[in-house]
Amino acid sequence: MISVFSGAGGLDIGLERAGWHIETACDIDTAAVASLRASQSARIPIEGSPTRRYLDGTRILEADVRDLRGADLRPAGAKSTWRPSLLAGGPPCQPWSSAGLQRGFKDARGLLIAQMLRLADELKPRYVLMENVRGLLTAVGPKGQHGEAIQIIQAEWENLGYAVNWALMNAADYGAAQRRVRLVMMATADHHLPSFPEPTHDEVSGLFRKPWVSLGEFLARRPKPDPADVVVPCGKRAAELMALEPGTGIRTGGTVEHQRPGGHWGYRQDSFLADLSLPSRTIRAASTPDWVKPDGESMRRLTWRECAALQGFPDEWVFEGPREAKFRLSGNAVQTDMAKALGTTLIEALKQGQSKITPESPEWPAYFSRRIRGAAADHRANAASRVRYLALKAS
Repeated sequence: MISVFSGAGGLDIGLERAGWHIETACDIDTAAVASLRASQSARIPIEGSPTRRYLDGTRILEADVRDLRGADLRPAGAKSTWRPSLLAGGPPCQPWSSAGLQRGFKDARGLLIAQMLRLADELKPRYVLMENVRGLLTAVGPKGQHGEAIQIIQAEWENLGYAVNWALMNAADYGAAQRRVRLVMMATADHHLPSFPEPTHDEVSGLFRKPWVSLGEFLARRPKPDPADVVVPCGKRAAELMALEPGTGIRTGGTVEHQRPGGHWGYRQDSFLADLSLPSRTIRAASTPDWVKPDGESMRRLTWRECAALQGFPDEWVFEGPREAKFRLSGNAVQTDMAKALGTTLIEALKQGQSKITPESPEWPAYFSRRIRGAAADHRANAASRVRYLALKAS
């Protein structure tokens, strides 16, 4: 397989655990590439496959994807007809994320999806796997219509001959101790288009699924953090945090909006006390993760290594750069448990061989339309205050 927008390797780790081999991985971020190369040199055994090593034999490129061609990503000496079985990547999410300015296609990074399309056109992969934030589902396009962006993206893949299947997936449903919902696309032009993997875990355990893994369970299995990585609250903020109930945070006092009488932006992102009985909230790229108070410990922030482990990185994985870079690289990664489930599904589909009939894109899940309608209604009610907020954030 070929990996683009590889970052620190979260998606690649999960796919390699599923059995994929990465021929080439690439990213423009110097710290990400340095982390991949250092982890490759560490020869870390792949979980469940002690004879295999992560990124073993992988060519790791530091490059702008806009400067790469299919020939740059093929194995050395391969013919121009060589096809990867999988092209996988998570184009930058910031243009679509609620944590960003939500400029979509107006952000140069939002146009990088087109580079993945271009490389697919050149390489003709049997399968494509693409991951992004759920905000892409409801994002507006050139006409200002919610859901238009994903319609445009699907049309572009279909113009290349690919049938596409979309879903929102929560990493907690696949065994991660993190509630991380992401939009995922699988596509193929000439093979069987699989359904998305069934969840193995659920918020309420039943006959066929295990219960979610809680943050408290996760921390109880972890070694004590390095004191150099521990951040504790102090001053007035410490008293405010100690007064919080788990699962709540210090309110922002943001603009009161329709449907949000307490303020649109809810809790301060850097002042939230995690509920240890649930999986963690989404791990972000910022170096101000949630506060925790494990049994027998003082209140502290989650450390960068704990954030990386919640993303599924092996403890031996090497993150290069200052602490801020380590938080950013782990927070921007694809959660590995979810990636492994997807990788397993795609390998099973690949084994079926080429399809005798041309695959077609299935209808979107019903909840897609509900979310798009909800986003449009929310925009009609709150557009003015949202524009003011984003303008202030941009300044």
